[in-house]
Amino acid sequence: MKRNSTEFLRLEYEELVKNNLDWKLRILEGPSTPRCVVEGKKVIMLCSNNYLNLSNHPKLKEAAKKYAESHGIGSGSVRPIAGNMDIHMEVEKRLAKFKGTQASLVYPTGFMVNSGLIPQLAPGADDVIISDELNHGSIIDGVRLSKAKRLIYKHNDMEDLERALKEADGMNARRILVTTDGVFSMDGDIAPLDEIAKLSAEYGAFVYVDDAHGEGVLGEGGRGIISHFKLSHREVHAEVGTFSKAFGSIGGHVSGSEDLINFAYNKSRTWLLTASHPPHVAAVQLAAIEVLETEPEHVKRLWDNTNYFRKEVENLGYDTGNSQTPIIPLIVGEAAKAKALSERLFEEGVFALPIVYPMVAKDKARIRTIMNAGHSREDLDEVLAALEKIGNELKIL
Repeated sequence: MKRNSTEFLRLEYEELVKNNLDWKLRILEGPSTPRCVVEGKKVIMLCSNNYLNLSNHPKLKEAAKKYAESHGIGSGSVRPIAGNMDIHMEVEKRLAKFKGTQASLVYPTGFMVNSGLIPQLAPGADDVIISDELNHGSIIDGVRLSKAKRLIYKHNDMEDLERALKEADGMNARRILVTTDGVFSMDGDIAPLDEIAKLSAEYGAFVYVDDAHGEGVLGEGGRGIISHFKLSHREVHAEVGTFSKAFGSIGGHVSGSEDLINFAYNKSRTWLLTASHPPHVAAVQLAAIEVLETEPEHVKRLWDNTNYFRKEVENLGYDTGNSQTPIIPLIVGEAAKAKALSERLFEEGVFALPIVYPMVAKDKARIRTIMNAGHSREDLDEVLAALEKIGNELKIL
């Protein structure tokens, strides 16, 4: 049989385009700021994860300049060999203090924490991993890399989680790992982590939360979901996060006991086999933690904007689903309608992207708006006026 070895690439892409499921990349020209320039057009940024507007904070930029000068622009190696610099250790020490844990470990990205650590925590066929049905793709990929049996529970449904825990217990599992997002990135709702921890403790399960969208947003001073529910790392054993969202930079991390961190950096190949962050990036990570500790007003402004915008956009008639956080989806149903809304918003000076299947259900296409501490009330009112105008044009409202 003669095969065309590459034809599937074009055919599958054309199918995505036909069904309005393809991504069309926009080009950001300059920094990610509440008002920015995208493809030559001045727009209000409404789809960045830069929650606290720290990516342009003067203390972070100064830290980058200082360490580029003193330490160079590359570490030269993976951390287990020659790439473990003093600034990397200082970031982890400060992060653990911020999180209230014994230790922390920084990875190249948050995706690499999940894809590298989950399959090591529960690697064997006699282990069981239990996962919320709406968990992030990085958790899903981490689970797929393990030989463990997999059980899925209905989204934030504690009765169904208990059903899965009982089933895992009945298998005489060697280890049970319960995984969940902290804040779910498509809907902006919060996992009931207190109930998850309580149920998991009854079955001796290890609790693993990815709080990428909760850091800088939830908890005391933006310390995240464990702080939000007043839990400890004795109840939630691994707290995963990222520097790429509220912290304004890049890099993943995990916090917990010294045992967890020692285990992670000896077993997790995404950490072991990837070069460490350039020193100036690590310095930015450290500066971001310090800003969160000393400038709590950023978190307050974020929540002021969130509460105002959600109330007003719901008053217009938009469906925001179960949003409880600065992620505020505008659920419109069909992919074509979400894409049309996004295009018209861009014409009106608002940059907000459509989210379609398979990232959300086929009938739940949406514009995912994300609030920023740097948005002014004038910014938000301008967006609301555009949403009212276009929502009526497209018969969404």
